[in-house]
Amino acid sequence: MQELILASTSPYRRDLLARLALPFTTIAPGVDEDTVKRTAPDALAVVTTLARAKAQAVAASRRGAIVIGSDQAATLDGIVLDKPGSAANAQAQLARLQGREHRLLTAVAIVHPRGLVEFVDTTLLAMRTLSAAEIARYVAAERPFDCAGSYKIEGLGIALFERIVGGDPTAIVGLPLLRLAAELRALGLPVP
Repeated sequence: MQELILASTSPYRRDLLARLALPFTTIAPGVDEDTVKRTAPDALAVVTTLARAKAQAVAASRRGAIVIGSDQAATLDGIVLDKPGSAANAQAQLARLQGREHRLLTAVAIVHPRGLVEFVDTTLLAMRTLSAAEIARYVAAERPFDCAGSYKIEGLGIALFERIVGGDPTAIVGLPLLRLAAELRALGLPVP
């Protein structure tokens, strides 16, 4: 079987890919994300450019491998919401999102010996109205400092929402497995 590599240090993406029961390794892609975020014209360009750059950076040193790169952005009113990094920033992000709809874009790029496959999953999320106390309790409980949008949908964060519209619930966590599994099967990997 061809070598499968996840070009990511994200524990969320690693855990998701492990669900496909394929042997794989993870390698940090070493991509300068800040430059792309400053220069890309919009959120879609940010996530697609970063997913491709991550996969290509690792593939350059691992010829013949299948390399998966991914990136994600939460957007509100066309503005990208970065990972908050702190409790104060997470609370501020959730205060902006509460009672409103936002989009989560998850891009995937798969570099393989015969080329490149790219796709984007878009999820619409409607957060319920939250009080400042609810936001503070949630942030203290889950510490979502490394999550776009300041929530962990796979945990307690699900309680923040009243509606989620999308084709693949795993995309919200960071890697859309429905489409990824199909693409890996098409590349000859033994995905059930």
